[in-house]
Amino acid sequence: MESDKSLFKSLVTPAVIVAALGYFVDIYDLLLFGIVRKGSLTDLGIIGEANRDAGEFLISMQMYGMLLGGILWGILGDKKGRLNVLFGSIITYSVANIANGMVHSVEAYALWRFIAGIGLAGELGAGITLVTESLPKNKRGYGTMVVASVGLIGAVVANLVYNTLQDWRICYFAGGVLGLLLLFLRLSVRESIMFKAMEVKQSAKGKFASLFTDGKRFSKYIRCIFIGISTWFVIGVLITFSPEFAKYLNVQGAETIAAGKAIAWAYTGLVFGDMTTGLLSQWLKSRKKVMAIFLGLSLLMIMIYLHADGVSSTMFYVLCLLLGFSNGYWVIFVTIAAEQFGTNIRATVTTTVPNFVRGSLPVIIIGYQFFRDKTFSGNIIYASMVMAVLLYAIAFFALWKMKETFSADLDYTEAI
Repeated sequence: MESDKSLFKSLVTPAVIVAALGYFVDIYDLLLFGIVRKGSLTDLGIIGEANRDAGEFLISMQMYGMLLGGILWGILGDKKGRLNVLFGSIITYSVANIANGMVHSVEAYALWRFIAGIGLAGELGAGITLVTESLPKNKRGYGTMVVASVGLIGAVVANLVYNTLQDWRICYFAGGVLGLLLLFLRLSVRESIMFKAMEVKQSAKGKFASLFTDGKRFSKYIRCIFIGISTWFVIGVLITFSPEFAKYLNVQGAETIAAGKAIAWAYTGLVFGDMTTGLLSQWLKSRKKVMAIFLGLSLLMIMIYLHADGVSSTMFYVLCLLLGFSNGYWVIFVTIAAEQFGTNIRATVTTTVPNFVRGSLPVIIIGYQFFRDKTFSGNIIYASMVMAVLLYAIAFFALWKMKETFSADLDYTEAI
């Protein structure tokens, strides 16, 4: 059995380190809006329910950008290489976040969140693709676990920066500068050997349409998306709007509940959750089993969270932590997507799948708003329970139909 020292040495590579740090900056910028949402919109003169509505609109604009960016960067990743995407995406979202710190209207805010979303869409997919293609199959799970665990700390740091500086504009500037500094580290990373060795016609690389022209390939692709859609219901609704949930649940000291702090606690849990799922998948030699366990645990924690009536503010934050931990299957979900397809469309899949999941948030919010406003007369608890059951039923069904990929050989191309 390989020693811990040997395993550690094999994982400390430029590809893993840069992918992890890149995802760190990605998560910092991605979650920053949720952290500064109330304060920034209040500063722009948006208060009360209008603040909540504007927040839902802006986070939807960010996710629309990620939806478009996922397709753009995924295709470019397979046609031009993984490293080109890492460079292009980070420049885009760094500039957009600096611009976000200069906005003075909701319209400008929405435009730059949309552009930032386009940039943010390329980071994770390209990084995970690069890591899975750079490591042997018995170490891929460890590599993606490191990337996800380091990256998710970005949300905790974002909240720390906001609480320290107390200025949402400077927080956006900091995210942009961090991204630009990361470009220098990218110079030490080499392109994926599998990508360079791939002898496939340019037209067959990154062919996004090929995912829809073959029934079997399309079914596999849709399943990759569906197993992860529940994650952003938890983050984008339950955690981002935690102050509203705390008030509705009569949490003691509900007025002190801050979305930024809830996000920080949830992402602390996510870090440990992703580490746990990554290690379990290596020990059990199965992605599917671990995914199933944590989907069930996540649904259970959602129900506990939604029934936490009258708990203390401290206990409410603990529930955010546990909700994050149970939701820590993001690394497994993205790894599964990377392992399902050939080298010539792997970056396209690995980049579009997580961003389609993120991009599904506006649809999830619409469904949540329908149940909240039309079916349950403003009851956010019942609306959330219905949405959770629907989303997790879809995820379980998709996972049931999916093949195990733990020992899959990735050095092949799709016949397109």
